[in-house]
Amino acid sequence: MKRVLTIGVLGGAVFLSSCAGMTDQQQRATTGTAIGAGAGALIGAISGNAGTGALIGAGVGLATGLVVDHQQQQQQQAYERGVQTGKQQAQQPK
Repeated sequence: MKRVLTIGVLGGAVFLSSCAGMTDQQQRATTGTAIGAGAGALIGAISGNAGTGALIGAGVGLATGLVVDHQQQQQQQAYERGVQTGKQQAQQPK
């Protein structure tokens, strides 16, 4: 048990350190995939097939991560448009 815990902690550290050079989109997709795979493995283990559960969970997690990334990009673009509009309105004579 102690060995499995050590391997899990080291694997998690390697996983987190590998995100340092990624774009936001890559980080969200990877995080979604990892969370989905973990959740799928747990659900699959309960139902009898952890491998299949992990694969399905990874796919769902990846899709969810990409949807979240798309929403974040939309929010950032809306914010930037608002900033530009505010700057233009501030420059107009009154």
